[in-house]
Amino acid sequence: MVKNINRRVLQDTALRHFLEVVRTGSVTAAAERLSVAPSAVSRHIAHLESELDTLLFERRARGMVPNAAGELLAAHAKRAWQDIERVTDDIQALRGLQTGLVRIASTEGFASEFLPNLIAEFQREYTGIRFALNVHMQAEIPQLVRDGEVDIGVTLSTSSERQINVELRHPSPILAIMAKDHPLASRRQLALAQLVGYPMAMPGPYSTLRQLFDISCSRQGLQCEPALLSNRLDASISFAAAGGGIALSGEAALRNRLKTGNLVAVPLRDREMNERHFEIQTMAGRTLPGACRAFLDHLREAVRREG
Repeated sequence: MVKNINRRVLQDTALRHFLEVVRTGSVTAAAERLSVAPSAVSRHIAHLESELDTLLFERRARGMVPNAAGELLAAHAKRAWQDIERVTDDIQALRGLQTGLVRIASTEGFASEFLPNLIAEFQREYTGIRFALNVHMQAEIPQLVRDGEVDIGVTLSTSSERQINVELRHPSPILAIMAKDHPLASRRQLALAQLVGYPMAMPGPYSTLRQLFDISCSRQGLQCEPALLSNRLDASISFAAAGGGIALSGEAALRNRLKTGNLVAVPLRDREMNERHFEIQTMAGRTLPGACRAFLDHLREAVRREG
C-alpha cells in the first residue's frame, strides 16, 4: 500500500535542517551551522524520511550525499526559501529600499579594494542595506551561486557555466606588475618570453591566471620556476612592489595601488593572457531581492564607468 504524503511536512522547518545537511554533507557540520545539537538534525531528517516514506540520503563513510529523492526535495526547498525571500522583499519594497542583505562570493582580487569601495559607495545612499562578502576560489563561486548560498558571484572566467546567468561580462586581461624601477617597467607591452628571465611571483594551479600562464608557456616552450609561490594575491603584489620581481594580476585588483605610482602594470601581448573575463554571476531563473538588484545596477555602472 502506498503511503499518503503529509504535505505539511514540506512546509516545516525540518526543510532548513535537511538543506543544511545537503549543503555541508554531514549532520555534524549542519548542526554547527544551525547552532543546534546533531541529534536534533538527525530527528528532522528521520521525520522527513518517515513522512515521505523514502530515504533521502546515501550514508557514506565520509558523509551524506542526497539520492534522487533527496535531490528533488533539495530543489523544492531552495525554491521555497527563495519564494519567502521574494515575498519578504516585496513587502519591504512598499516602504522603499531601506533594508536587505546582499550575499557576495568573490575571488580575492576583487574583495580587497574593488568591492569594498563599491559597497561603501552604495551604502552612502542605502544605509540600511547590509552585505556579506566572502572570498572563495574561482572554481567554487558558480556552485555557490547555483546552490543559492550567495546572491551574487564576482569572479573571473574563461568559459560558460550551466545554470548561471551572467549579468555582466567584461575583458580582464592579465598584466605584468612590477616596481617602477624594474628594468622592464618602461615597456609599453611585454611578452611572457621577456618575463621568465626575471624572478616571478605566481599563484597555485587552482587560479585561472596560473592556468592561462601555464598554457601559454607550454605552447611557447617556456620554462618558469616561480621565485615566490603564494595563494594570496596581496603577497605577490607586495613582493613585486618591494622589488623582488614580477607579479601577474588584473587591473581592478590593484587600481588604487597603481595610482600611488610605486607600481607599474604592463599589458601582455600573449594570446592566452587576454582570454580571461570578469563576470558578475547570479542563479539562472531566480528573481533576486530588490537590494541585490539595486547593487547589481551599481556594479554594472561602476564597471562601465571604469571602462
